[in-house]
Amino acid sequence: MADVLFYHLTESTLEDALPGLLERSIDRGWRAVVQTGTEERRDALDQHLWTFRDDSFLAHATDREASPGEQPILLTTGDGNPNEAKIRFLVDGAMPPELGGYERAVFLFDGHDAAQVEAARGHWKTMKDAGHAVTYWQQTADRRWERKA
Repeated sequence: MADVLFYHLTESTLEDALPGLLERSIDRGWRAVVQTGTEERRDALDQHLWTFRDDSFLAHATDREASPGEQPILLTTGDGNPNEAKIRFLVDGAMPPELGGYERAVFLFDGHDAAQVEAARGHWKTMKDAGHAVTYWQQTADRRWERKA
């Protein structure tokens, strides 16, 4: 069973939070998949990850490009795992695939978007009922993560 983490964004945007989480995943030696709810969001994150910081970028590709299996980070709208990622990030209401092959899955949701909050509640119940170890993290005012459940 995968560890499933729910990250409730209250103080920053997905674009602010995701790069740091991806960097930590890569530092652990994990490949990552980021599953978005739409192609437009996938493409926007693709551009953002090249330029999010002046002194850094995250090597990645989208599922439209050649050789997705060779990518350390793959952005997709699908449910496959062609780069054999150990961690899957689900953003913007993406529907999770079977998580059995992952060490960790991370749901990131915008606390200011009622639809995303409601979807996260549904995913929490589904993941818990499936036997995954689930934890809930919320941002503090200084943008740190605090475990709430």
